[in-house]
Amino acid sequence: MSERVHPASAREVAARLSDAGLDEIDELVERYGDDPRKQVQHAVAAAKRRRDRELSERDRVSGMYDLQRELGGDGVVLGVDEVGRGAIAGPLTVCAVALPASPRIWGLNDSKQLTPARREALAAQIAEVATAIGIAHIEPASIDAVGMSSALRMAMANAIEDAGVNPDCVLIDGNPVHVHPREKTLVKGDARVACIAAASIVAKVTRDAMMVAYDAEYPEYHLAECKGYGSAAHIEAIRRIGLSPIHRVSFCGNFLETPSLF
Repeated sequence: MSERVHPASAREVAARLSDAGLDEIDELVERYGDDPRKQVQHAVAAAKRRRDRELSERDRVSGMYDLQRELGGDGVVLGVDEVGRGAIAGPLTVCAVALPASPRIWGLNDSKQLTPARREALAAQIAEVATAIGIAHIEPASIDAVGMSSALRMAMANAIEDAGVNPDCVLIDGNPVHVHPREKTLVKGDARVACIAAASIVAKVTRDAMMVAYDAEYPEYHLAECKGYGSAAHIEAIRRIGLSPIHRVSFCGNFLETPSLF
């Protein structure tokens, strides 16, 4: 005698709908859409909403890849972005990234729109998928010596060179920099073009890790929290004990009440 197959409980169905991947949701919604149990109906509705959000998100990211191709063509396209321009301590960091048309990295966005955990996860995916990654840092003393505009051009040129490829197009977030003969710029490009978004994420994750490491060396300045930007606690520390060797002196004149430490 064969064993009787027990129907799934409402809790089991709800759990399955909650855990389903995008490719499974439609099948499960069709199977359980007419189930009269309230818990199942709530789970079906939630799964539909999640499916719609994920499809909308994939449409958004697909648009970023489409614009990358529209602007850069089918050759080697480097996306370039910076982080740390407005900080008062730590380096200016620029990253250049080339992404293939596939596999696509779902979730790409301007790094400022992402949580730290999401940035870390996406940076790991970018490292696996990217065909080229270049990173450059300009230290505070050099920024003080040449000014931010020159430092930015230096960093971008160095990051492009560090990528180790001969790009057919260089897509840069923001306004014209005149750093490469095949340069194209796009305001808010880090939220609109896949490879620029990838560069913004890698640059942010890389520089944040550096600032956390500096926090161990200079704990008074709260660098792990502020990442070198002018938070209230950071500015108070400058006024109390002066500057460290990783501060941009030219950025900190308004905060100094004691001589610098170097």
